[in-house]
Amino acid sequence: MNRQEIVYWDSLIYNNWIFHLAATKNGLCCLKLPNEPIETLENWVDKHIQHAELVQNTEKVSGYCLQLKEFLQGRRKKFLIDLDLRGTLFQKSVWYRLMKIPYGETSTYFHIAKSLHNPKSSRAVGAANGSNPIPIIIPCHRVIGSDGKLTGYRGGIAFKKTLLALEQFYA
Repeated sequence: MNRQEIVYWDSLIYNNWIFHLAATKNGLCCLKLPNEPIETLENWVDKHIQHAELVQNTEKVSGYCLQLKEFLQGRRKKFLIDLDLRGTLFQKSVWYRLMKIPYGETSTYFHIAKSLHNPKSSRAVGAANGSNPIPIIIPCHRVIGSDGKLTGYRGGIAFKKTLLALEQFYA
């Protein structure tokens, strides 16, 4: 008998942006960037959590929404929430490294690869960065190219610029 895992979700509307967040009993597992349709959250859950039942529950997700809103308002620099990371060991090692990039600062794919003792893995770091299921909280927006240029971001370069500018302003 397969037991269903309940995944709670809700949306945060802030500044004309719509974020969809999902959490399990273990913590936040997915955050969809502004205006990604709810179907992208549903697809992520289907792919990463076997036998999941997606249930909208404002109360179960409210703490995550509150901290995200505080961040976007410049009132929070560090998230104090549990995460339920779903990925490979390598992906998780990259995501944990991203969480060490200080608020208001940036790093490069090469620097992250080097810090993981594998300087030739910059492309793999980029792929793990791109598959980050909890952007902003796991600050993949703080990763830039070695030449200092902003590189691809699922939420779009303009939104990445907005996040970096917000952190510079409140740093």
